[in-house]
Amino acid sequence: MNLSRRDVLVIGAGAAAAAILPGCVRTVASGDGGLAAGDGAPDLIVHNAKITTLDASRPSARALAVKGGKIVAVGDDDAVLRLRTTATNVINAQGRRIIPGLNDTHTHTVRGGLNYALELRWDGVTSLKQGLQMLREQVKRTPPGQWVRVVGGWSYAQFEEKRLPTLDELNAAAPDTPVFVLYVYTSALLNKACLKYLGIDKNFPGNKYPGGTIVRDASGEPTGLLLADPSALILYSTLNDGPKLDMEQQMLSSRHFMQELNRLGITSSLDCGGGFQNWPDDYLVIKELHKRGQLTMRIGVSTFIQRPGKELEDFRTWTEQYTPRFNGKGEGDDMFYLLGGGEMLVRSAYDFEVFNMPRVVPPANAERDLEAVVRLLAEKKWPFRFHATYDETVGRHLDVLERVHRDTPISDLHWIVDHAESLSDRNIERIAAMRGGVAIQNRIAFQELPFLERYGPQAADEAPPVKRIMKAGVPVGAGTDMSRVSSYNPWACIRWLVTGKGEGGATLLSSRTRLDRETALRIWCDNGWFSREEKTKGRLSPGLLADFSLLSEDYFSVDEDRIADIESVLTIVNGRVVYGGSEFTALNPKLPELKADWSPVKHYTSWRGIRRSS
Repeated sequence: MNLSRRDVLVIGAGAAAAAILPGCVRTVASGDGGLAAGDGAPDLIVHNAKITTLDASRPSARALAVKGGKIVAVGDDDAVLRLRTTATNVINAQGRRIIPGLNDTHTHTVRGGLNYALELRWDGVTSLKQGLQMLREQVKRTPPGQWVRVVGGWSYAQFEEKRLPTLDELNAAAPDTPVFVLYVYTSALLNKACLKYLGIDKNFPGNKYPGGTIVRDASGEPTGLLLADPSALILYSTLNDGPKLDMEQQMLSSRHFMQELNRLGITSSLDCGGGFQNWPDDYLVIKELHKRGQLTMRIGVSTFIQRPGKELEDFRTWTEQYTPRFNGKGEGDDMFYLLGGGEMLVRSAYDFEVFNMPRVVPPANAERDLEAVVRLLAEKKWPFRFHATYDETVGRHLDVLERVHRDTPISDLHWIVDHAESLSDRNIERIAAMRGGVAIQNRIAFQELPFLERYGPQAADEAPPVKRIMKAGVPVGAGTDMSRVSSYNPWACIRWLVTGKGEGGATLLSSRTRLDRETALRIWCDNGWFSREEKTKGRLSPGLLADFSLLSEDYFSVDEDRIADIESVLTIVNGRVVYGGSEFTALNPKLPELKADWSPVKHYTSWRGIRRSS
């Protein structure tokens, strides 16, 4: 049943469910930014809910109150509702589950927003037949000069057919419209029209896009297959050479992308930059949206190097001009802020998550290059994070960090190892000794079959060894690494953590590694350590930021294979509604429409590829 806005914002005592412990309510003192006698009414009360607070002092509740963007009371319905006045908006949660906002600790949100309106998403689509039909339909509506691009968030293992599309299928579907299909960061399929757009022909130099392979036939003609061999740079570069939206359309695209993430219950993300995402030049769109007050989620960003061989020079410039935000000081505010350096610190130390190929071994000069940058960051007290897929790469990084740490301690910097699918006990101990953290993602779930074929089920059993990391006292934060190498849907990651299954259903994590539902949720919500915000967000407790969502299904009782289909029906960020669906649709903030009528976003949902009603 869909309720009207008047029905949702109901203020009658009769609308409240019976209190479990009448009169029991937690509030905070006025001096802590909370509600005390005489302070006035809360801005918002949400009641008749099943609230998972993740606060050990009160794990569950029925109602909560918000004032000035913060939680001011958590408790039972009657007690919290007694705080209301006629100035208070009161929302009846209809018995739904409320959780703290999901905080994605490793994303590429800014880049994703700039391109969201251009992308045809196969996330969650269950057959290649459906994916190709979506592609053919999109080809018909795509105007000259634009591409049809499918750029990640899917796995061929999720398809009934258990295969990738063929180049013949792409050429038949789109004889004249450029098509670019990216499969994680292992390969890309370009139809003939896309090759022509990029000028890739028989005479095209093989070193134009260094760090990859253009596959050619016996006569030297490019087939349309690009391989990340030995790295994925060729995939970044060719995709970056495609058509782009102008700044006005990029702002609209970014706003729609943020609301899409809000629909999934995401209220904040830690953006790790990326290739062709240079600080601060390529953040003008998100900065302008922030200036206009149009951000609907909190975004922390890291400086990602762009010039191999010039990393120390770039970090020296950044550390002289900017200060990461901490304790209310530094670059930005609670909605948009600078975190520090990474996820790439130096190009030479980088490895890639291409699990169908041999492990990439960084060159001998990697440690020398990395040490110069880490010493600078440690001296400037800049937090940092680094990408390392394999334990061997993590170990080489830790050799450098230990040398730096002896001279300039890094234990208070909240430094982060990203990914670490094959982390050993010895390296876990080393991370713990220097008080680092590990950010994990479900990247492996999109490459389940290649990983199992190369490394076997025993290696997949603890890839990554999340329980062992947590047992060692190392902070763990979950995320997606969206939106090319994996889906931006956080519930797909949570399903993987709980079931241990890849996108195609193969078993990866064993029972000794899989997490119970509350623990999986906790490392998705209560992970403020990774942005030095553990005292301000991640739990529903008086004095903390009012970021939370009401779920479409009860996460704690829904069948585990349906976890990935959960979404939010009401998302609150900083105390205000940023998304409303189902019976709360009347509360959904209306965004300006995307100007491009042909945009795939206007025609298909971004999960399961369901056609939108016209």
